[in-house]
Amino acid sequence: MFEAEVEMEKRSSIVPLLLMLCLAAAIVGLAIYVVLQVRQKTPLTAQAANGILAVALQGPGPAIIHFHTGLLKPGGDEKPDDPNYRLLEKAGIVKLAKAEKGSTMVSLTPDGDHLVTGLPGFKKTDEADGSSSYEVPLAQRQLVSIAGVEMNGMDSATVAYTWKWLPNQLGNVFDAAGPLVKSFNLWERETLINKYQVDFYNGSPTQSKLALVRSDHGWKVSTP
Repeated sequence: MFEAEVEMEKRSSIVPLLLMLCLAAAIVGLAIYVVLQVRQKTPLTAQAANGILAVALQGPGPAIIHFHTGLLKPGGDEKPDDPNYRLLEKAGIVKLAKAEKGSTMVSLTPDGDHLVTGLPGFKKTDEADGSSSYEVPLAQRQLVSIAGVEMNGMDSATVAYTWKWLPNQLGNVFDAAGPLVKSFNLWERETLINKYQVDFYNGSPTQSKLALVRSDHGWKVSTP
């Protein structure tokens, strides 16, 4: 009889504890639900968009030029007679010398080698034909400011912003408004801009817009 009473007392003390734990779990769950609901209905702020835009601008990577050194033959993919090689020559980066059968010997100058190999992100690849391929960054994109955020619904927004280029020393050579590029004729300047990464790297900031959508993990760039 005594043991049965003790067992009943234990059960009677456990039940309230279980009820309290269930109540606490319900309160925590409700609080989390409320926080999530409030967060989902909170409009996108310029401060929150700032970090997303800064990362998105780095997505395409820097502006990069490609060129070769070594013996370049006529009719190949690389055309040493094109204005990009002559622009590099005018800047003192490479030296061009005519070779037999219409070929051109392209070589880095000491100053050009020092400049190119000192730029973060440059890549050199030795080709099977004895030439060397270079990939050299010119400029990075940088977020300047966010002009405004327009909500298009609860879970979508359009962000108006401005960005600019941050050119390195070689990027300044490839600036469309620079003296070296302006020394070429109109057709050659158009070719440099359309094919060889010449741009207004030191120009005014560019205005643009980007669509963002809300996901389960926060705001992100909208994909088509």
